[in-house]
Amino acid sequence: MIFMMQVRDLHFSYGKMPVFEGVSFDVEEGELCGLFGPNGCGKTTLFKCCLKFLKFHRGSVIMNGIDITDHRIEKMAKLVAYVPQEHKPPFPYLVKEVVLMGRTPHLRGVFGISRKDKERALDALEVLDIGHLADQPYNQLSGGQRQMVLMARAISQDTKIMFLDEPTSALDFSNQIRIWSIMRQVAEEGVTILACSHDPNHVSWFCNKVVVMNRNGIVAEGAPHHVITEPVLDEIYQGVCTVRSMGGSRMVMPRMVADRESDEISIESRRGMRSSVPAEVELI
Repeated sequence: MIFMMQVRDLHFSYGKMPVFEGVSFDVEEGELCGLFGPNGCGKTTLFKCCLKFLKFHRGSVIMNGIDITDHRIEKMAKLVAYVPQEHKPPFPYLVKEVVLMGRTPHLRGVFGISRKDKERALDALEVLDIGHLADQPYNQLSGGQRQMVLMARAISQDTKIMFLDEPTSALDFSNQIRIWSIMRQVAEEGVTILACSHDPNHVSWFCNKVVVMNRNGIVAEGAPHHVITEPVLDEIYQGVCTVRSMGGSRMVMPRMVADRESDEISIESRRGMRSSVPAEVELI
């Protein structure tokens, strides 16, 4: 087992207000790990500590066998790519120029941008199926399009680890599924990915591992079917959600919706009519 990233007993606070204390978890090489939890639990702050954007007060973060405190900025840029939750473009760069910026850590001094760098950037655009945007000004795109451009930039960076902070928050449902599918594909090629998400279904369907955070730290860690459970969700959302199995797949639903469907099944059964909900839908 190769651990690409290890977080040990991490503590961070803003002034006298603690954000998280004693956070520890591991992520294996080529694993897609979802960092899941409610607003304000410290997911983004944890990311920033792991990326050296913020200085944690205690603990350690080991990436590729080396403590990040020993990594210089140039080394970190070759090891880790980052897709922020929001990005406001300061200048009307073309999309292909923004994606090409991902190649910056690999530029060879006076030799500048090589043909390989340009090809890698264009390939990353094609992976996201946004090659048609290459010559569009980045600051004129929609929020969802900009998010996909940033994802392409991260892919072009060719790192061993990728951090994505709410990568699908600005996307429609179809593109959300496409981005998660691409993340899974990239992870299967050996890249370790950590992705923040508020959606329990996304992390359950696509991730190899899930780390669940609440305001008191990590609640659960492990395979999705072990940690995306009603007891864990109850601790986070106070009884709002339930977990169901639908055709062999698990789905988190609002409890009021699940109860309403159960009532409809009962009514239809009493009438001797065919249920409007598939029989294989069961409570977990």
